[in-house]
Amino acid sequence: MIALACPLVLASASPRRRDLLARLGLTFGVRPTDADETWPEGLDPGPAAAEVALRKARALPPDGALVLAADTVVVLDGEVLGKPADDAEAARTLRRLAGRTHTVATGIALRLGGRETTAFERTHVTFADLTDDEIAAYVATGSPRDKAGSYGIQDDLGAVFVERIDGDYFNVVGLPLRRLYATLRAFVPDLVSLA
Repeated sequence: MIALACPLVLASASPRRRDLLARLGLTFGVRPTDADETWPEGLDPGPAAAEVALRKARALPPDGALVLAADTVVVLDGEVLGKPADDAEAARTLRRLAGRTHTVATGIALRLGGRETTAFERTHVTFADLTDDEIAAYVATGSPRDKAGSYGIQDDLGAVFVERIDGDYFNVVGLPLRRLYATLRAFVPDLVSLA
């Protein structure tokens, strides 16, 4: 378990991020923001995701808590594949991902008082070939609706589509735990310990 000697606030409504932080044994509050999530032009996926995460962290007023924000994007052929607008878009996205490798980038931002830092992680995910019936069955579960790239690697059905990953599994879920720990240790070394 990770122990922090200061309050922690997660600037995200993501249930997956909440679950991952809880797995680390962290106690934290949740305060989602409505920060601008427009993709920064001219940046690679990792730095761009970190920039969006920093906007989220800055959207909360400084109140003595350590703010953690994150942003995860799925990128294929240089195009960001966000959350689908509807089931038809989810199916189209899954067809594009089928049999190919895409990149998942998660940016994280930490903010404490007037100090802030960012980091990011990239993971390459290769999907198996998918049939239209497999795609339709997964879309019918409703799971793709709130996920970048229209899938969740942690979902029972979404997991069977993944042939291989190169990198951090938790990054694909939405929060790269090793990168988060390393960033915390560098940013607030006197406030972080393993319990």
